Amino acid sequence: MLGAGVLALDVGNQVIASLLFMTTKVETSTAAAAAETRPPAVLQVLPRLVAGGVERGTVEVAAALVAAGWKAVVASEGGPMVREVERAGALHVELPVASKNPVTMRRNVERLAQLVRRERIDILHARSRAPAWSALGAARRTGSHFVTTFHNAYGDETWLKRRYNAVMAEGERVIAISRFVAEHAMRVYGVPAEKLRIIERGVDFSRFDPERVSAERVIRLAREWQLPDGVQVVMLPGRLTRWKGQLVLVDAVARLQRRDLRCVLVGTGDGRYRQQLIDTIARRGLGGLFQLIEDCRDIPAAYMLADVVVSASTRPEGFGRIIAEGLAMGRPVIATDHGGAREIVLDGETGWLVPPDDAQPLAEALAGALALSPAERMSLAQRAIAHMRAHFTTQAMTGRTLAVYEEILFPAVAEGPVAAQ
Repeated sequence: MLGAGVLALDVGNQVIASLLFMTTKVETSTAAAAAETRPPAVLQVLPRLVAGGVERGTVEVAAALVAAGWKAVVASEGGPMVREVERAGALHVELPVASKNPVTMRRNVERLAQLVRRERIDILHARSRAPAWSALGAARRTGSHFVTTFHNAYGDETWLKRRYNAVMAEGERVIAISRFVAEHAMRVYGVPAEKLRIIERGVDFSRFDPERVSAERVIRLAREWQLPDGVQVVMLPGRLTRWKGQLVLVDAVARLQRRDLRCVLVGTGDGRYRQQLIDTIARRGLGGLFQLIEDCRDIPAAYMLADVVVSASTRPEGFGRIIAEGLAMGRPVIATDHGGAREIVLDGETGWLVPPDDAQPLAEALAGALALSPAERMSLAQRAIAHMRAHFTTQAMTGRTLAVYEEILFPAVAEGPVAAQ
């Protein structure tokens, strides 16, 4: 009788063999955009269109493609952001591409191949690992170009995990959303520098601009959340999951020994973890200081309510969308000193970086941020906004992404490589 470890390895090898098989069958090429008069067409593939950085970037690139006269198609299992894709003028096709079931993934190869032929797709852009395996198979079947985006530093704990993740290194061009992610992709997955492109995520300043958020919006949200007058607001937006660091913030607030605060945790997630948060808050005697908000339809107004925005992730994030948005809104931001956060926050100038998973430095940074005078807050906000507008805009992100597509489709007229340094 096989031991559990041997059995798991055998099953894992079957999964990998299945994934490899489904990406090797090649049919006649149907991609001919560069030589035709029709607009080029790009199909972005991701698991679902729910709130998040991957989803937001997908919508923004789709809108930029349409604005540039290209054809934009998105395939996912659906979600609330489908409306935004369609509003941008792109086509959304619902497919079970979030599945990690090898049988479903193999069927998705043909589903995507049919979509490529029907919509005359030139570039398949995979933004997540499970869909990437199917997209790679479809690209090889149809002769379409294949691009991937590393949205994070994917784990490499086991051979099986590394092999599963390695599909993201198979793109003709591999986009990394930060230098941190790019270094990981090169070191762990062997992505050669010549095909790697660093394109940082951008902030949409048509939404995240303090000048565009009316007082009425802020007042309405404060009433909806029933925030008391005369208290300072500490906000941690992010999915309710342990590695986002909500428990570290609870510990830090307990160390402050202040009652004139309201800490707002904005996000949905694991129900058991949510209950653990509630229990911990009560056990630490912090009832009345914390508020959990599951749904926020006006996140720019939420940022304007915050005296401090916190990102307390205990694992390094590929970029840090919350950090970027908070800085763009001119809020004092405290983030953990690892991953993409180091590339966004200028420590001591536009915000603060603190060691991860350590409540005491976070408490000290909170005390300092909450003690800022109005003049100091204004100066910090001006520096933060100027830095974000100079380096992290949606327009720059989408423009550089389209440049990667052009580099692939029209190499003879490309003006040179997109910056990968």
